[in-house]
Amino acid sequence: MSRPKNQNYKGHGLPKGKEREQRASIRFKTTLMNTLMDVLRHRPGWVEVKDEGEWDFYWCDVSWLRENFDHTYMGEHVRISHFRNHYELTRKNYMVKNLKRFRKQMEREAGKLEAAKCDFFPKTFEMPCEYHLFVEEFRKNPGITWIMKPVARSQGKGIFLFRRLKDIMDWKKGTAGKKLTSLEAQPARNTVNPSGSHDTRSSDDQKDEIPVENYVAQRYIENPYLIGGRKFDLRVYVLVMSYIPLRAWLYRDGFARFSNTRFTLNSIDDQYVHLTNVAVQKTSPDYHPKKGCKWMLQRFRQYLASKHGPEAVETLFSDMDNIFIKSLQSVQKVIISDKHCFELYGYDILIDQDLKPWLLEVNASPSLTASSQEDYELKTCLLEDTLHVVDMEARLTGREKRVGGFDLMWNDGPVSREEGGPDLSGMGNFVTNTHLGMWGQVGSGHMGGGNLPWWLDCFNLIQNLPAL
Repeated sequence: MSRPKNQNYKGHGLPKGKEREQRASIRFKTTLMNTLMDVLRHRPGWVEVKDEGEWDFYWCDVSWLRENFDHTYMGEHVRISHFRNHYELTRKNYMVKNLKRFRKQMEREAGKLEAAKCDFFPKTFEMPCEYHLFVEEFRKNPGITWIMKPVARSQGKGIFLFRRLKDIMDWKKGTAGKKLTSLEAQPARNTVNPSGSHDTRSSDDQKDEIPVENYVAQRYIENPYLIGGRKFDLRVYVLVMSYIPLRAWLYRDGFARFSNTRFTLNSIDDQYVHLTNVAVQKTSPDYHPKKGCKWMLQRFRQYLASKHGPEAVETLFSDMDNIFIKSLQSVQKVIISDKHCFELYGYDILIDQDLKPWLLEVNASPSLTASSQEDYELKTCLLEDTLHVVDMEARLTGREKRVGGFDLMWNDGPVSREEGGPDLSGMGNFVTNTHLGMWGQVGSGHMGGGNLPWWLDCFNLIQNLPAL
């Protein structure tokens, strides 16, 4: 990227030729006053820049990106925390469109069997533009449950479940005549913590904070896997350093987010039953702020292994690996792969009673605000390891398969778990280099307590399991 003559453009980074000798001092900027700020301020050699000062590293929010990215000159080593058109994967309607397109491409190029590997998202329609298609589908399967979600909101806002066409017709009437803002119509597609700090932007996914008229209507997963009678979903972290070529890392840690109320389909209006977002659950009368409503992924994996055996668990986690890779590949040709950009995605995965994982959504700005001490420790390690992979200090060789809690799962092709093994998946004994929920095997992770009060039988079972 060259420096434009337009005086409105801002330059960041060091003059050419002085980068290597001055890289020991990294000037960072962020507006997020949460765990991220704690990590950045404690990183040796990193110095905070405020206001209009020049920076080398900016963990920005997406609203800044939208308004400033195209007018900002960045030096060779400068890094920023989002890709220019991240919304191709992180807005619910675009994600589904790209996945549907990619599935058709797979079927044309590799056949139906290979295309079936993309069948990990529920049947979805964009509203109101696909309203008539939705009505056709709705009438084919009367009585099933559907869920309506705004395409660009988060934290469970605006979501509702329904079974009657009248409910959706009432919604349609409510949106009729509303003019979409220019951004909502179509973005340009051509190109309190344990630390005591406060988060002024606690959105789980700071997408487009504007009034939302566009929704998706999605078939509701009526048979979710339950633990202690409660519904849950998984939050998994994927770090993408490049789209061309695709270079993606999977974090070993993450968590399951539980509802506080036992699951039932008899009360589809009860958000505490059906929505697992922490922003929703923490308003429940039964919510315990210190214990929260989360399990670390290691505990979750142990629980499943005790109930279904290690082979079933390995298959489930392999299916999740497939979701991460296929979803990234679906947007690989449309994301603007700028070398200055990286992205830490928060994937939300639901598992059904058949141990099939479903992709619910991908968050461009996963919440970095901690809901408990255990959550704070997880997110602190996650962010420290993210900075290690981004490698502003230029310490990595580029040949690493593991950095902290991150495992390189795709490097312009699948990466083998075996040391020195070929990165070709055609071999029968190929095992992908992923270790999701397997922190304990390498000794440097954290198991965590946070025993949830409403299923002591599960907790006691896990207590008696050997450490992985």
